[in-house]
Amino acid sequence: MPFGPGNVNPELRVFPRIQTTVVGSYPIPDWLPALPSRQALLDATSVVFRIQELAGIDLVADGELYRFDVNHPDTNGMIDYFIRPLAGVRTAVSREELSAFRAESGMAYRDSPAGVVEDTLGEGSLNLPEDFRRARALTRTRLKFTVTGPHMLSKVLIDRRYGSREALAMDLARVLARQVAEVDADVVQIDEANITGHPEEEPWAAEAVNVVLDAARGEKAVHLCFGNYRGQTVQQGAYERLIPFMNRLRVDHLVLEFAHRGYDELPHLKELRPEIGIGLGVVDVKATPIESADLIARRLEHAEKLLGTGRVRYIHPDCGLWMLKRSVADGKIAALREGRDRYLGIPSR
Repeated sequence: MPFGPGNVNPELRVFPRIQTTVVGSYPIPDWLPALPSRQALLDATSVVFRIQELAGIDLVADGELYRFDVNHPDTNGMIDYFIRPLAGVRTAVSREELSAFRAESGMAYRDSPAGVVEDTLGEGSLNLPEDFRRARALTRTRLKFTVTGPHMLSKVLIDRRYGSREALAMDLARVLARQVAEVDADVVQIDEANITGHPEEEPWAAEAVNVVLDAARGEKAVHLCFGNYRGQTVQQGAYERLIPFMNRLRVDHLVLEFAHRGYDELPHLKELRPEIGIGLGVVDVKATPIESADLIARRLEHAEKLLGTGRVRYIHPDCGLWMLKRSVADGKIAALREGRDRYLGIPSR
């Protein structure tokens, strides 16, 4: 197995002060759902890693291919993969329950709930440590492992057990924390794509997310975006209102959407605690044109002029790449390293 770009052992490699990474998901290769098997999944994941390695990505992700569900293609498994195995959750939903869920404020973008919580939550057959071990065996590059967060998961469930969304989110966090504690990834990233539209929920949302972050062994990250459901933005909000939430997080860096939204909100990030690193979205996953190296370099230059040298620690796409054609996704992945190198004056490889 190659170590990465140029077959360089990552333990010996000197990383630039701004690293490149991806958010998580990658387009499902056509041949994987056509003939699914464990070996096909391993092969496909190896391809995803190799694409990132050849592009020179510093911190790779497994593409989340094992989470894909043909019955839930709009979320690429980021919800149902985590909910379906849990003890205490019924996934068969009645017509009455479906109607009640669709009437809830803020959930109109999703057709149906992921399940109904009827008893105390348990891990059930969820096995994130095994998912990580499978990925870790396929690459020697620094590896990120992604987990959908407890606030997001709590919002897609009908609660018949806990009596409050806050209590449900906390028990979800405890379940996830027990799993994350056995994941020895270089970075564990918690994905939260609903809090952006509901900043009023930040006190209990941050508390739940911190339970999971505290269990992580390595670097801790939280990804915030404004939704990528069917390739569409689904949350209306602003980073200014999310500063209290972000400052509550016991996190090393944030992974933030900017390329699609524009960069007018960047000055608000000056209010973040100085020890929180910023991951800057410089690639738009909701548009098919592939960003040029010059454009990415300009976006980086603009961000550092506003925020100061050293605040931006990573650049990445705004969100997962799963809605794009593979050729487009691959081009955007390659553009990350090319743009970063151009900005930092790193010689072409």
